Amino acid sequence: MSTIASQTYSETEQAEINQWLTTSSRLSSPGTEQKTLLSTLNTHLSSRTTLLGAKPSKADIALYETLAPQVSNWSAEERTGEHGFPNIVRHLDFVQNSPIFGLGVQEASKFKVDPEMILYVKPPVDAKAEKERLKKEKAAAAAAGGESVLADRTNEKKGKGVGEMVAEKVGEVKEKVVAAVGGESAEGGQKKKEKKEKAPKPQKAPAATSPLSPALIDLRVGHILKAIKHPEADSLFVSTIAMGDKAGTDDTSEYEGQVVRTVCSGLNGLVPLEEMQGRKVVVVCNLKPVKMRGVKSCAMVLAASPRLKEDEEDNHAGPVELVTPPAEAEAGERVFFEGWKGEPEGVLNPKKKVWETLAPGFTTTPDLEAAFDAGVIKELSKEGEDPKIGVGRLVTAAGGLCKVKSLASAIVR
Repeated sequence: MSTIASQTYSETEQAEINQWLTTSSRLSSPGTEQKTLLSTLNTHLSSRTTLLGAKPSKADIALYETLAPQVSNWSAEERTGEHGFPNIVRHLDFVQNSPIFGLGVQEASKFKVDPEMILYVKPPVDAKAEKERLKKEKAAAAAAGGESVLADRTNEKKGKGVGEMVAEKVGEVKEKVVAAVGGESAEGGQKKKEKKEKAPKPQKAPAATSPLSPALIDLRVGHILKAIKHPEADSLFVSTIAMGDKAGTDDTSEYEGQVVRTVCSGLNGLVPLEEMQGRKVVVVCNLKPVKMRGVKSCAMVLAASPRLKEDEEDNHAGPVELVTPPAEAEAGERVFFEGWKGEPEGVLNPKKKVWETLAPGFTTTPDLEAAFDAGVIKELSKEGEDPKIGVGRLVTAAGGLCKVKSLASAIVR
């Protein structure tokens, strides 16, 4: 694992580090300015693992040394209340526990974080209701504008003399007569214009069917901003994940200034809740949303589990490991299997069972890389795919590999 000593920084990054070092020293003095700085810092960290985004620096250490003594004395309300600073708490906990920073903080000296203590969860924005509200406001504004124009025209007429109004009326009648005479002349003296025959509408060509391919599945980097236990299901986590969506769709909401989706995953009891906080994952983004015990789940987090032996029953006991993209990957970045480039479907049609057909090919290699094994999908041979494709690793556009911790040759779902 790389450490701060092995990091190199551009001029822009170095300038940003210097700014955060200055901010860190300003945060050492409590007061009105400190509250403003904490609020700005909390918002900045809502979409970042470190102050620079993903790259560690001495600014993270300086911030920890300044704020850790203060955070250890913060109340639960200050940590995770409605007006608290949960992202600062998460960041500092990461710094004190990660070997990347090389602090070697003794367990007794660390400030304690209770992942169960989440006092406030920002309610998701109902995108459909918000869209309807904006539509009504626009209609009301248009109506108000129409009334204003009508009033202006009325006032304009009131200001005209009787002679001007009669002249206008005569002009209108004259224009209609000229238009009528001209129309008859153009039609060879006929009083009525013949109706034009409507051209038949061209028939729509049948929609092209995309060849079966794992590229049809919309796989992206997701950044978990928050994860909690499902209030009605012991086996489920409910995660708030940024995955590069545009605002205003039915399946998204906003959280801490970011467009996010709510995702339910059956990982409670298999993955510690603290491991779900503020981390990068790989998500399947174009499955049809489903309600899971009252909560609408709008994507799926990919995780690996051991492959079952013959006659072995799946008792869902684990172990389970999340598929992790490269640390530098950004939320929303597309990931794909080598040899299988293409555009994903908008939303996969459940009747076509694309996901169910291709999912058995999702696996991990002996080198712990997430991958797709085309050889186990018999339907691909019917599509004329090149059998030489074999096993394609899951990578980002920059070639970064998506991996798991220890489960080799495992299944990925």
